[in-house]
Parts: sequence; C-alpha cells; structure tokens
Amino acid sequence: PSIVKSLEDAIAQAGGGHNGRKHVVDRAAYLWFNRVIALRFMDANGYTGIGVVSPAADQVGQPEVLALAKRGQVDSEVVKASEAATVFGLLSGSVLPSPGAEAQAEAYALLLRSYCRFWNRAMPSMFEREGDFSELLIPRSLLAEGALLDRACAVLTPEVCEDVEVIGWLYQFYIAERKDVYFKSKKKATSADIPAATQLFTPEWIVRYLTENSLGRLWMLNNPGSSLSDSMEYYIAPEGDESHIEIASADEIRVLDPACGSGHILVYAFDLLFSMYEEEGWLPEDIPSMILQNNLFGLEIDRRAAEIASFALGMKARERDQRFFEHNVDVNVHVLDPVVLESQELDLAPNLVERKALLDAMAHLDEVGSLYVPDPLDEFVLQNELEHMERNDSLFTESAINKLSAMLVNVRALSQSFHCVIANPPYMGIKKNTIWMVNWLKKYYNDAKTDLCTCFVQRSYSYTYIYGYISMITQQGWLFQYRYTTFRLRLLDEKQVITIADLGAHAFESIGGEIVATCMFTISNNINTDGKNTFFINVSSPKSSSAKNDALLRSIETKSFFSHRMDRFKDLPDAAIAYKATDKIIGAYSGECMGDYASCFQGIITGDV
Repeated sequence: PSIVKSLEDAIAQAGGGHNGRKHVVDRAAYLWFNRVIALRFMDANGYTGIGVVSPAADQVGQPEVLALAKRGQVDSEVVKASEAATVFGLLSGSVLPSPGAEAQAEAYALLLRSYCRFWNRAMPSMFEREGDFSELLIPRSLLAEGALLDRACAVLTPEVCEDVEVIGWLYQFYIAERKDVYFKSKKKATSADIPAATQLFTPEWIVRYLTENSLGRLWMLNNPGSSLSDSMEYYIAPEGDESHIEIASADEIRVLDPACGSGHILVYAFDLLFSMYEEEGWLPEDIPSMILQNNLFGLEIDRRAAEIASFALGMKARERDQRFFEHNVDVNVHVLDPVVLESQELDLAPNLVERKALLDAMAHLDEVGSLYVPDPLDEFVLQNELEHMERNDSLFTESAINKLSAMLVNVRALSQSFHCVIANPPYMGIKKNTIWMVNWLKKYYNDAKTDLCTCFVQRSYSYTYIYGYISMITQQGWLFQYRYTTFRLRLLDEKQVITIADLGAHAFESIGGEIVATCMFTISNNINTDGKNTFFINVSSPKSSSAKNDALLRSIETKSFFSHRMDRFKDLPDAAIAYKATDKIIGAYSGECMGDYASCFQGIITGDV
C-alpha cells in the first residue's frame, strides 16, 4: 500500500492526469534502463558474483540468477525468505502470477528487485531504496527475445565493458530521439527539455586537455619534480614561475564539474588523482574511497545522468579496490531538484518570505541549476527556520521540514569552493529559454546572458578559489562577437587566461555540419600580475574530431602557439580576441582615432550602385 501511495503521489506532483502518468512512466523507463545497463556492466566485470541480467559464462538465454532459481538456488543474503518462497512457487506452478503476467517473468522481476535493493547499500544513487514506486513499473517483457536484457548483453560485451564510459555513450543515444524532437519543435526549452537539448558527451581528448591543464597544472606547480607530466600529453607547461594555490597533499584538492552529465570529466580526474595519491605513497586500496570522499564533486539537474556519473565513479573505485563495495562510500554528485513551498508551508517559515531570490531559484532549480549563487545568509536562515519548525505541531510541519531540508542541501552544495572547475557546460542561446529564465539571466548574468555556456563561465569565478583554475569547452562566439563585449572586458580585466584552443566546428562527432563552433580554455581565477602571455592554439581547420585531436597534439609537441598579452585586445574594436592578429595590426588600433576629431559619414554618391 505504501508503494502504491508513493506512485499516486508522484503522479499528482507531476501534474496529475495523463501528463502526470506519462512523466512517471518516463522516469521509470529511464531508471530501469540505467539499472539494467549498470547490472550488465557489473556482470561483465565479475562484480556481481552471479549473472543478474546476464546468462552464465559461455551460455546464452536466461539470466543466471533465474536459471539457478529454477534449480532451487537463491542467495539468502540478497533475496528475503518470503520473496524466495514466492519465486519458487511461481516457477513450480504452486503460486499463480498476477493477472496478465507470465510466471517466469514475474519470478525474475522479484529477483531483479531484490538485487537492486541489495546494491542500494553500495550505490544508493543508482539503486534506489526499498519501497520506491518504480518497483511497480518494472518492464514485463525483460526476458523476451530482443528486449532490453537481450540487447544489453549483445551490445555490452565483456570487451566493451572494460571502459565504464560506454554507459555515458548509451545514455546519450537513449535521449537522442528526445533531443531531435525538441529541436524540430522550435519551442522554448522548459525544464523538461533542457537535459536532452543540452546533453553532449565530451570526447576523451577534450576531457584530457581540460583536466590536464587545470588539475594537472595545479599538481605540477606544487610538485615540479613529479613524473605525472610524462603521462599528460595535452599539458602545456608554464614558462617560468606562475602564481598558484599551494597544496600540502592530494587529499586537499577539490574538483567540481558544475554540469557533470554522465561523469566523463570526473572519471578522468579520478585517474589523475589516483596517480597523485600514489606519488605521495598512499596505499592503493585506500585511495579510491579517499578520492570520492575528498576530491570529486558534481552538480546536475538531470537525475538519470547524475545516476550514471555516480555509477561510473563507483566502478572506477571498484576497479582499483576489490573491497570498495564494502565501504559504503557514496559519491559527491548532487542532483539539484526544485523545491516549491506552498503558502501554508511558507507560513511556518516567516523569515523566508523576504528571501525572494532564494525561493524563486529553488522553485526553478531544474532550469537555473548550478548557476544560482546562494546569499551568505541563505543557509543560516534555513537552519534557523528548521530549528523553530521542529517545535511546531501544524498539519503542514512535516512537509515543510522535508522541503526546507532539501533546500538546505541544495544551498550547501551550491555554496562550496574548489581548486579546479572543469566542465563542458550546456550550450543554449537566450532565445531558446523560457520568459522566466530570460528575465532571471538578465538580472543575474546580464554580461554573459547570450548563452548558457558563458553564464557557466561567469558562475565559475565564484566557485573557484583565488588562483584556482577554470577549464571549459564552450561555444566559440564569446571570443569576438559584439554581444559578448562586456563579458570579454570583464575577463580581460579580472582574470588570467592561460590557454585557449580554437576548435572551430566538428569537434564533436555527434554534431554534424557547421552547427557548433567551439573553443576550450583554462583560466586562472586572478588578475594577471605576472605579465604572462596567453597561448592560443588554432585547430579549427580539420574537419573531424580525430583530426583536430591529432593537430592539437602536434601543436603542443612543437609549441606551435600564437602568444599575446590579453590586455592588448582591449585596443581592438569591441575588445575582440583576434589572436591571429600580429602586434603591428593590434598596434594600429592603439593610437588616436579619426572619430575622436571628426564625424565620418558617407558623402555624395553617383547613384544607385
């Protein structure tokens, strides 16, 4: 009954009626897709000990857990005695299946739910707790030929499952149809559209460039004798000394991906951090848990993508530590769920009424996500209201406490600071946003509002410690387009840009044509007082992602860079970052302008030309 009630509540919260039911069914479909894919990956790597969704080794057909159950064998640590009795009864015919169900499929569904509950202890993000209404919505055709289990085992071969990032690729393809539907619709992007519309899996070479020139750079500047640089092909070492944050040990480093998607950047950062810990002499079996507890953080508005990111990091840890699942270490990937206070609930927290920015952002957190910057008093007020509310016996107290607690978790996640912020943020022009979102961006990100990706750049300034690193791949337009002039001027005045790689179009294989031209860069979160030049790499000409990768590696190896002091670009019209311009060309704009002395306009012309 409690599970049914949770299902009814979920439908009501999603708007009720047909739309509410559709939303809940979509949510359950994503959830079971993720679970089956995750279990198949674990089966293929021998982490489950038994084939939960896979046949026994060197066999085809039904999952191994079902085959063993038919022989009267179940794992008593996983399957409760009452459920085991039901499974055996369904398989023997002494228990009738539910109306419309098939006995073997229902028996397997019970086994699958039991294993999901079991793995909840080690991976609560992927395998939700017992009692979740999704148990009622498990697909009935899982055992059918060509269904999800069959296809998962065929596609995710043991060789493919050697790399956990395959799950992120699968998720991108899973939502590809929804992305196509959205872009063909030409409509404004609601909160339900943003994840599919902006989800873009980042190629490995881009991830490595971003991570090695931020996290790797931080390590090398603190450990100049480290051999880590030997394995960082994309690292561009500084010329001479460079001001930086001093760190005493690897366990101090904090890395954030503020729009982490399925976790590709965090996964590679895990590998780099592991090498750092090893250099310091930590025991290899202790390192994975320390990395997940101390170093890596992700924020995301798409719960399904965040589940995959958490799972991927868990698998990286298990790969390095065979006993990792016994530690019950959760991953610091936080889903930014919206929280809306009803009037009766708000009456119980009167001091929140004046905090309109907080209430507004929390209500639209599935749109603004990690762009929201909490006021320093937000956390204090929420804590204070919760303490007073616990002494209130109103009918709405319980729901109000739950919602304020969720808001407090969001505010704390959004109020932290980091040594490195690394991201492939969402790309979406302001015209695609809802009216509410447009007004919010104009209010809080007026200089960067043209595209969400530049808003994320600006937000990263406040996420990052002074002298920390911001490393991102974004749309290219902010380098030179007029509408980004104030954004550029702030960057030139307040930050030290270390490298910019101009990728042009075709950096992403999943995006065809000339649709998205990108650049990637590393910024030090401080004013350039060292007088350093910025290195520019032009790899815009190659017409494929792999060719750009090759060109980038050649440029780094041969040091084929353009080099400029960033403040020189302020002499150019609109402060365009025209990195190909020579010093002579830039200098030509630094003198006096004719317009300072006379008005220039078109004179007499000969006719209709």
